Parts: sequence; C-alpha cells; structure tokens
Amino acid sequence: MTAVRRLASGDVAGLRAMNAVFAEGFGDPESYAAAPLDAAWAAQWLANPNHIALLAKANGVAVGALAAYVLPKFEQARSEIYIYDLAVLESARRQGIATALIDALRAIARDIGAWTIFVQADIVPEDEPARRLYRKLASEEITALHFDIAP
Repeated sequence: MTAVRRLASGDVAGLRAMNAVFAEGFGDPESYAAAPLDAAWAAQWLANPNHIALLAKANGVAVGALAAYVLPKFEQARSEIYIYDLAVLESARRQGIATALIDALRAIARDIGAWTIFVQADIVPEDEPARRLYRKLASEEITALHFDIAP
C-alpha cells in the first residue's frame, strides 16, 4: 500500500529521502545527492508555506516524490501552484503513485484556494510517459518553450 504525505517543517529526513528519490528517479545523483542538504537549510525550506514537498512510501520505502511551489500572483488576489519536480522510482512505476502525488497536491491546492496547478514536461522521447500522465489529468495542453537565463 502506498501512502502520500506532505513533509512538515523540520522533517529533514523526509526531505533527504525525497532528494534520494529524485536522484534515482531522474538518474541525476549530481544534482540531488552530491551535496546533501544540511539540516538548517532543509528546515528553513520546509518551514516556508509556499514550498510543498510530498513523499510517497510503499511498505515504508520512499518510492515517489513531488516538489512544488505556491506562486502568489500580483495581477489578482490568487495563487497558482507549479510542480517543479515529480519522480517515481522505476520499480514502482505504473502503480498510480504519480497520480496519487498529484491528487494530494490537488487537495492542497483546493485548501489554499489556488486557481490552477501547472507543470512543464520535456519534449525528449524518454519523457513521453510523463506527458501521457499530464495529458490524462490536465484540462488543456499549452505548448511553450522554457529558457534558462544565467543570473
């Protein structure tokens, strides 16, 4: 049985488990595991109410994770939520875990009165399963380009 929970302020071990899921799920240990978060940074990140960290566990083992940000808007008194990262370990895929993570996020969105949740998906062939999931859950698909601008 899979259980999804939102990480609470101070759940440093949960945030580290989430990063481990991202490292393995994305095959990117350099970004997610090479420099483990220190407890102070993790606690500070988790304490921010505009940061959402969801962890899915099956039989006590972390198998999925979602990181999202609440974005309070300036043009109207409303917020939207951006899914920044979502990963499920390969051994746990096709079991509804990603959908359960998004469903948990939808409940949070309703609780805070967010008007939408949005996510970007890469257009590389290996990301087609993610795009299929998003198409199944979304009301529309908008084509956009993503640009990274160096600070």
